[in-house]
Amino acid sequence: QVQLVESGGGLVQAGGSLRLSCADSGRTFSRYAMGWFRQAPGKEREFVSAITWNIGTTTYADSVKGRFAISKDNAKNTVYLQMNSLKPEDTAVYYCAADITERIFGSLPSMWGREYKYWGQGTQVTVSS
Repeated sequence: QVQLVESGGGLVQAGGSLRLSCADSGRTFSRYAMGWFRQAPGKEREFVSAITWNIGTTTYADSVKGRFAISKDNAKNTVYLQMNSLKPEDTAVYYCAADITERIFGSLPSMWGREYKYWGQGTQVTVSS
């Protein structure tokens, strides 16, 4: 059974930083990319960032470009999301997810949640003004 476990969420003031982590537990699996998504109360889930597992190609939502940075540690099967200059509108539950689809090498990581098979349970990020 595959499990993704997020950690690092919390309460922070606007302008502050947090670093989220997402680690595998359970059986190992191959993946094309790992992504971060978020869902705020009353809103639909939205894409935040993603990274390909082999060569580390990244994509970001426009709303977080320049503030967030995704990275990975293949040896630890862990993906990170460094969030800087946080804003109240970043408040949401943040989820990591794994895309296990076989894709053409060099393809950008997907921004579509439906293309991710495994999901973590989420970690709450609250940014106060």
